[in-house]
Amino acid sequence: MHKLRLTLGCWSYDRTHALATGRVQPDGIELVYLDMPVEETFFRMLRHREFDVAEMSLSSYCVSLMRDPQPFVAIPVFPSRMFRHGSIFVSAAAGIREPRDLVGRRIGNPEYQMTAPVWIRGILQDEYGVPADGVTYVTGGEEEPNRDEKLRLDLPPRIRVERIGPTQTLAGMLADGEIAALQTARAPSTFRTRPGTVKRLFEDFVEVEKDYFRRTRIFPIMHTVVIRRELYRQHPWIARSLQKAFAAAQRLTYDELSITNALMAMLPWLTAHVEEARALMGDDYWPYGFHENRHVLDTFLRYHHEQGLSSRRLRPEELFAAETLESFRI
Repeated sequence: MHKLRLTLGCWSYDRTHALATGRVQPDGIELVYLDMPVEETFFRMLRHREFDVAEMSLSSYCVSLMRDPQPFVAIPVFPSRMFRHGSIFVSAAAGIREPRDLVGRRIGNPEYQMTAPVWIRGILQDEYGVPADGVTYVTGGEEEPNRDEKLRLDLPPRIRVERIGPTQTLAGMLADGEIAALQTARAPSTFRTRPGTVKRLFEDFVEVEKDYFRRTRIFPIMHTVVIRRELYRQHPWIARSLQKAFAAAQRLTYDELSITNALMAMLPWLTAHVEEARALMGDDYWPYGFHENRHVLDTFLRYHHEQGLSSRRLRPEELFAAETLESFRI
């Protein structure tokens, strides 16, 4: 039987490994898995639509839904999730002792529309009283100069965003005290190379993040998976086929992480970590699917709108192919 050949841009996660090797194959699809770091995948997909299917920043995808025509449609698969309290770094010279000290300061974001800072800004506002419009955001390359926003933004005047200079980097500016803090996805290199000048806002971030989950039941979603919309319109069945395949690959990873006679990942206490995650978050501690994640998505979409990135508050149902929102039952 002839299969539809599709390209997939995605990083090499354990939960997608079976798709990369062909151990799991989507029904009716010959999948060409292109392994790239996320920044490359996002840039090439957002700027040039190079792939049929791609891992995508949740925030960038939501920004794209404000365009006409809308270039992508997503499936409720989330290859990247991460608690982000540990991704707030502060300059030792800035005298930041608690989150409220950030009000009125200059804070670095590699890109204002990045998903990680959207979550960070929302959490700081909800949990610690730091309003999203109460600081000045400074954008540009974290490690290399001249990084631009991948998408053109039309932000309200209350959101203050400034570009850094053509030779500056946010990692260097943070260590030098030129910005008070950095909200980012990757830890800045100066956190390691210039110890004492850069530190985490929440030094006990793991315990803070566990407490956050206990109270909110939110495990922040970073990335989803998108399909070029014109391709989806030609072949609507591929959305469900891809969703099933991603879920099957993830189930294999769940099983392998539970093996106790040999460790499947290079973590000495992997077994204990898995047991702890299940005790706190349940057996399906990294859930895919729409209904399981509706409350997480709804919170993110509120943040996205409050921070001026979407002109109206999107509903979670608007993000995904209709076929992926429900399933048959026997």
